[in-house]
Amino acid sequence: MRALTRRDLSRFLRTFARQLPCPTTLILTGGSEALVLGGTRPTGDVDFGLVVRSQRRWPEVEAAVAAAAREARVVVQYSSDLDRWSSVTIPPRRRRTRPYRRVGRLSVRLLEPACWAVYKLARYLDADVEDLRTVLRRERVPSLALARLCGESLRASPRSTQLFLFRRQVEHFLAQHGRAIWGRRFDVSRTVAAFHRAAGIGRATPR
Repeated sequence: MRALTRRDLSRFLRTFARQLPCPTTLILTGGSEALVLGGTRPTGDVDFGLVVRSQRRWPEVEAAVAAAAREARVVVQYSSDLDRWSSVTIPPRRRRTRPYRRVGRLSVRLLEPACWAVYKLARYLDADVEDLRTVLRRERVPSLALARLCGESLRASPRSTQLFLFRRQVEHFLAQHGRAIWGRRFDVSRTVAAFHRAAGIGRATPR
């Protein structure tokens, strides 16, 4: 699979917009959002959520996605519910997006970086850590705000074995990478404590 470039992404968005039968919102996430926000790690596909105003037009919209992907020669992954890609659910009142661009009937938005980071922390591959370090630093996402959102998301998620893993991954990320992102004054204990309070769990020392 070849690496996706910003030119590839733009070509796909233009092609998709041209074939759309109705107004549609596309929410970029994953590695393709990292690419837009200044990430340098190669990614192989375009990850996004889709919001279609007219549910009866879904088959036509999906056909437009497939046709645009073929024409632009990109691999796509999409869903009508981004939370279904992850064991961790961001509370709806906390899930925010921001405008990126508009092309014809297509409105393209980005997940707010803190929300994007929750999904990256839930997966937590080496590539995700690289994206997180770059984007959080570049976008100046406040450490305590991210910690609280992670905690609220943990608390709101359906119970599963993956939630304990998510907790450990958040703790590990803050302890191992916090200073590289937020500087020498970053307080690991204070930030992890904020995560725990928001999650409604007892205080623990990160390893």
